[in-house]
Formats: sequence, C-alpha cells, structure tokens
Amino acid sequence: MDDLPGADHRTPRSVTDWARLFVTYCQYGVSTVPGASGVEIYTLGDNLLHIGGPNQFTGFCGIHTGWIEARVRVLPGPPTETDVGWDAISEATLWSPSGRLSVIGLMGGTAEALTDVAVPRGLIRVRVHARDRLHETVRTDDDPPERHELHIWAVSEERPWRTVLADRKGRDPEQKPAKAAEWAMLSLVPRPSGRPAILPPLPPDPYEDDTGLSRVAVVRYRPTPVEAPVGVLPAGDLEVRLERVDGDILTWSWAAADEPIFPHPLATLPDDEASTVRLAFGPDGFTLRHETVLGRQAFALGLIWDHLLDTAGSYPWMETLREQATAATALVERNRRWQAERDAERWGGAPPSDRVRGLRSQAQSLARIDRPLLDRIDALPAARQREAACWAARRAMRVAGLEQIGWIADALADAEADRPLPRSFTEQHGAVAFKRLMSDPEVPHTTVPIRPDPKTFGTGDVTEMLQQSVAFPALIALADDDPLVAAVDAVYNAAIAHGDDRDRFLTDAHIALHEVISATHEG
Repeated sequence: MDDLPGADHRTPRSVTDWARLFVTYCQYGVSTVPGASGVEIYTLGDNLLHIGGPNQFTGFCGIHTGWIEARVRVLPGPPTETDVGWDAISEATLWSPSGRLSVIGLMGGTAEALTDVAVPRGLIRVRVHARDRLHETVRTDDDPPERHELHIWAVSEERPWRTVLADRKGRDPEQKPAKAAEWAMLSLVPRPSGRPAILPPLPPDPYEDDTGLSRVAVVRYRPTPVEAPVGVLPAGDLEVRLERVDGDILTWSWAAADEPIFPHPLATLPDDEASTVRLAFGPDGFTLRHETVLGRQAFALGLIWDHLLDTAGSYPWMETLREQATAATALVERNRRWQAERDAERWGGAPPSDRVRGLRSQAQSLARIDRPLLDRIDALPAARQREAACWAARRAMRVAGLEQIGWIADALADAEADRPLPRSFTEQHGAVAFKRLMSDPEVPHTTVPIRPDPKTFGTGDVTEMLQQSVAFPALIALADDDPLVAAVDAVYNAAIAHGDDRDRFLTDAHIALHEVISATHEG
C-alpha cells in the first residue's frame, strides 16, 4: 500500500464523532458517488463487506433492523498494525473522484456526521472494523451497542478486497469472480444511452469529477506462477490487444474489433492511451502490475485480471454482449420494417429518391394519388421539369376558368417564356397575388369536391372548395427556383383542381410527360 513520506500513520488526520445510523436487512452502504451502479451484492466479499463497484461496498451488521454506531477515521497513510478490540476487520479499495464519502443505511438512513465526509481524492483504501454484531433476537439491554469504524487512507494502487480479521459468524459466502469480470467488462464497453437526442444533455455529476487526478496501477498477486494472457481479448465491438514488449512486459491497448457484432458499433474507446503490464516472478509468487490506468477504470480492470489469471481463455462477458447484439439487431430490423411500412404508406410504395424525400413540397401528396407520375417527374432533367410545371399550371388555370384573366395569363406567359414572375407571385409565397385573386370581380367562382384520402384522414364528408383557390397554387408553384418542386407542386394542385375529373387529368399528365421524355431522348 502507498505511504505518505514522513507521515505518522497512528495519528488520524480527522475523526468523525460516533453517530447513530439506522440500518435494515443487516446492511449499510459506503459510497463515494451516490447512486453509482455496480456489481450485484453477494458477488465478491466476506461476512463483513461485499464490494459493489469502483465507488461503493456494502457493510454487514448483526442487527437486522435498528441502530448501530459508526464513525470514520481518515489516516495520513496505511496503518502499521491491526487495531485490537474488534471482532471482524475487512478492507477494500474505492475510487473517490470528488474526495467525499458517505455511510448510509440500506433504506436511506443517514447521519450528518457520516455524510460527505472529506477523504483523499483518487484511490482510497477503506478498512472496516466491527464489534458486537448481535441480532436483535439475542441482544440484551446489557450488551454494548454494535459499532463499525472505517479507517481510510490514500493509495495509488488498486488491490483486491481482503479479510484482515474474520469473526467466523456464519459460513463464508460463495465468490463469483466470473460474474464480477462480466460486469467489469460490460461497464467498460457500455452501449450508448437511450436518452432521446432532442433532450438536453444531463449536467455532469460533481461527485464524478476526476479532473487533475493521476493515473494509477492495478496490482494482483498469486502465490504460484500463472500465465498472463497474450493476444486479443474480445469485447464485442471492441477488443483489447495484449502485446509482449519483452519477456516480462506487455502493453494493453483498446481498439475497434475487425468484426463488430452490434448494428451500430461503438466508436469511442474506453481509453485512448496504451498502458503497461509488468509481470514479476519470484520465490514468493507471481505479481502483475497494470500501470498508468485511469483511476475510474482500475476497479473493473482488477476484476478482469482476477478472472484472466485464474481462468485462462474464458470471456464470460461475451455471451451477454452477443445477447445484447442479437436484441439490438432485432430492434433495428423491427424499426426498419416499421419505417418501410410507413414509407410505403406515405409514398404509395418504396421510398423515392433521397432528393424527392428531402423536398419541401407536395411530393408525398402526389405520391399517394399517383406514385408513377411522381417518379416520372423526378426522372426528368431540370429544363423538362420546368416545362412540365408550366403545362400543369396552364391546365389548372384552364379548368378553373382563369386562363383568360389578363394578369394571370400574363404571369403564365412569363413563366412559359422563362421570364421571372411578378413580385406578387414570388414574395411571401404569392400572398399578394392570392389576395388579388379573391378580390378580382372578373374571377369566376365555381367549386370542386375535395375527397380526403381515407388511409390518411379516415372516412369523412366530402368538402366543396372554391375551384379557383385550389387551382391558383399551381401557378404560384412556378415561382420556385427548384424546377422539381415547381413541377411536383404544379401537377398536384392541378390534379386537385380537376375535382372528380382528377383521374382524367392524371392520364393526360402521363401522356404529356411521356412526350416530354421522348423529346428529351430525341434531343
């Protein structure tokens, strides 16, 4: 463990008062980042503590539901000897990015003296001492209160939890290192959040701010020689490359896998920097030092190394990643089918070109009444699209009795001659021209039935609308700088202006476009 040079490790830097803490289910939590996710309880630990993640562990009491007393002692360095007078002592390493630690009852019981206790930033070692852990069914009024004391000091190495003094209460819990390693790798390669992109990003958690903290080392020891893995460790869309530099030194680096398994592969690496793994073999056993790793990842890397050193060639996280990838692929396929069905309904078949789909126009409306006509317009060169737009606008003016109205006829002639339309047609989407249309006494007033598309609007009554107001947008469409938009909007509005004769107009439009296409090929 790390030492601070010259420190008197017997004298604490700070000590909280003994505080009463209400616990339930014989448990309390020790945490440096409130609400952080971690390993399930009963995965790794002993009868006093179970590790829960880089930022937390669970402490166990004798009392099921009731009060204990607890306090925190922050030391300048590791204790030189084990304190006496305690029934059980265990310790673990935590990552404390903000330099705050809290002790909280399982159901939220708190004590002011045990909340946001100032501790060193970075890696810390927490040694838990407990005594008089009696269940309330055997506790008497003469028994002293159950007490738990936490000793904390700064370290720069992540080492596994350990039992310092066992009280042999109950049987030793089963250890599940493979499950812990699975969680660890999944925590390093998490899938992107499902938070909708339209929502603003969540503010950073001040408890997770590790700005300015140095990288650390992960240390693992085995009493007998073991073989460290070399090669590639699979991690779904990513992989770890363990390459030997010389006999006792490896490099650990993250990279994208050659064959990612998710439909939308991860693009961000857990750590962009390579780190060094040093192996030491001696008469006392085997030591692995994984140096210069990010402090927030040290706990997970330690769990992974625990599994790799004891179970070579086993990657328990891959089964879960494959299941996630299968589910993600199925979801993408379901969404693709749903989008295809939606597009087919919107567009009357397979989606048209990306250009048409991106138009701000009546393209979808035209597709629903005559999809082949939309495709024919899209296939025309720009000059022919402009001709088609003028043809449709003239048909619309004719059917609505507007073809011979002087100012309307002049505007139509300007468009056909490739001259700019008057400003009343080009500004504010033709609002001035439309207002003139509605007030001009020479403009006839006839109506046409508007029959809503039952697939889009459901069954509804037929609406009679002023034919001239329905037809006039076909002429205004000619003001659009994009000939494709002009053609689509002019043809659609002309079709609507024909009312119950819409199908006859669409047939004529196909014939006219066929002639335009033939003329294009001949030209």
